[in-house]
Formats: sequence, C-alpha cells, structure tokens
Amino acid sequence: MTHQTPPTIGLIVPPAGDEVPQDAALLYGDRVRFIARSLGIGAVSPTGFNPVIGQVLDKARELRDAGAQAISLMGTSISFYRGAAFTEDLRAAMENATGLPCTTMSHAIVSALRTLGIQRVAVATSYIDELNDRLVDYLTAAGFEVTAIRGLSITGVKEIGEVTPQTLLKLSGSVYAQDPSADGVFISCGGLLTLDVIGPLETQLGRPATASSPAGFWDVVRLAELDPYSTGYGRLFEPARVG
Repeated sequence: MTHQTPPTIGLIVPPAGDEVPQDAALLYGDRVRFIARSLGIGAVSPTGFNPVIGQVLDKARELRDAGAQAISLMGTSISFYRGAAFTEDLRAAMENATGLPCTTMSHAIVSALRTLGIQRVAVATSYIDELNDRLVDYLTAAGFEVTAIRGLSITGVKEIGEVTPQTLLKLSGSVYAQDPSADGVFISCGGLLTLDVIGPLETQLGRPATASSPAGFWDVVRLAELDPYSTGYGRLFEPARVG
C-alpha cells in the first residue's frame, strides 16, 4: 500500500516563529500539511506592520520552494490596513511572485461572509480604534454594512492569543445586541482563538458567525481545490453549504 503525502499549503503568519496556528490541526488533522513562514510583527498596529509588510513576497517564494501548492497571508489587519486596493494588489503580487494560487485572510473573510449570507455584519475585534476604522472601510468597499464594531484595544501578539472564549462571546453578543437586525457576526484578528466560540455564538444568536482564523483556513483549503469542511465548527464548515 503506497503512502500518499497530503497536499501542502503555505501560510505567511504575522507572529514571530514559523509556527502553524493550532486551528490547522483542529480543523483538518492530517488531511492537509501546512507549513508556515513568519513576518515577526512587533505589534498589531500600523507601526507594527510597516517594517515587515515588504517581506510578504519573499516569504511567499520560500513557501513555494518548500512545496506549497497554495499560499495565504494569514493576517487580517496586516492585509487590510492599507485599503482594499492594496489588499488585492498584494494578493496579485504574491501570485506573480510564486506562480501559485494565493489569497489573504482579508479575502477570506469577504468570501466567508458572502457564503454565509451575511451582508449586514456586527463586528468584534481585538483591535485599536484605528484598525477598526480601517476594517469598516475595507468591509464597506466589499459591499457589506457594518452595524456595530467594538475592539479590545490589544496590540500585543501574545496578549491576543490569551483572550478567552468567554470574553469573545460577551463582546460578540454585545456588538450584535447594538443592532439585532445584523445578519450575523464576524470576529476579526487571526491571533484570536475562536474555534470554540463560533458554534456557541451561532446557537446563542440564531445567526451565522465566522472569524478570521477559521475563515482563513476554509478559504485557502478551497483555493487549493481541497475539501474545506470540518465537523463541529459552525455553519461555514457544513458540507451542505457551497460557496
């Protein structure tokens, strides 16, 4: 019996250390091999992003050379903070540099929201107000209406990873409650641990929900023409839902 190597997907990750985010194994186990290259951001803020954004294409080439078949820049705010045109230009430049299909976490959230039928969206984030404002601009340019947005004002990479599911559920519930006519909820920041939040949030609100990291994995797995579905992590990952 021949052992088949799983397909390889490349991730450009903002935090230091070439570590694949833990959501990869939770969602896809050994069905997909993920490899990562790090940008080593100093903070989740424009001043933290500016020194490293120029490294994205080099990291993408490294991932291609390591065997990646598709690549995602797995950071939301670092891919939207310079505006929608920059986000699309960056994705196109990644593809030109590597000859591979490429995406970003910002492209992923747009695809996920559209697939879930969320047009009017309540947004919870880890961000400072400046990034929240830029996220509203990005989502508005993509055709969404942000009904409410609130952030935790965290810039520390380590601190973002320590935010509890309870905090995220409370924050998400509060932004939704500001205007219950929202079609659903989006939690923004790839560093937040959100997989255990999506299901309970959808149950609590009776509305679809998604978040940066789950949407990012779903999007790049689809881009690689693989099956993106996974049980127990919300409506986006249900097989009946075709995007």
